[in-house]
Amino acid sequence: MACSIEFIESICQILAPLGSVRSMKMMGDYLIYLNEKCVITACDNLAYIKKLDCLDELMSDAECGRPYDGAKEAYILDFSDKKKVLKVIGTLWDELPFPKGKKKSKSSKTEV
Repeated sequence: MACSIEFIESICQILAPLGSVRSMKMMGDYLIYLNEKCVITACDNLAYIKKLDCLDELMSDAECGRPYDGAKEAYILDFSDKKKVLKVIGTLWDELPFPKGKKKSKSSKTEV
């Protein structure tokens, strides 16, 4: 089951106080970006965040799961406590790198 647009919009609204939020649809599921860093993978109306040491205490009572087959285990973010969500995502954002830019392909040299 894919994510509903209502679920994605609600995540984006909750994260809006932290900065610029956008979503990108990927094969029925979504990636949620905050200030150009991917912070959430949304699948089946669940929000998954990367398991990092800095989140161990904040997410100690969280369920874990895999957003898709072959994915690493991740925390499932519960949106019932919006203050906690903002703290978790803010902490996560501080630790995540910006995405690497696409490398330019080597242009083939033409001999003259």
